Amino acid sequence: QVRLVESGGGLVQPGGSLSLSCAAYGSTISSYTVAWYRQVPGQQRDVIAYISKDGTTTYKDSVKGRFTISRDNAKNTVYLQMNSLKPEDTAVYYCRVVVSSNFGYWGQGTQVTVSS
Repeated sequence: QVRLVESGGGLVQPGGSLSLSCAAYGSTISSYTVAWYRQVPGQQRDVIAYISKDGTTTYKDSVKGRFTISRDNAKNTVYLQMNSLKPEDTAVYYCRVVVSSNFGYWGQGTQVTVSS
């Protein structure tokens, strides 16, 4: 069993930056792919970035060049650095440990609001 705790969300002005953390408890996540998703009310939850166990990263086009996903296996934590934030980045952000193609663990989510 893995418990994920996201933190770092908040209110930021357009063009600003935030750094999200996803800390895992209960089991090591170093051998799993970890993904960040976001969800706007009334819309589906979409994956925006993921990092494989070997550190390979993949990004959705809308965040490529602005967001950076990374992991610190010693801290059992995955991060999402978000720069040049736009109002359309406003959403609840979730991390997910991908155990298999149809099973994984979710965090509780953290709200990111980009507004002036």
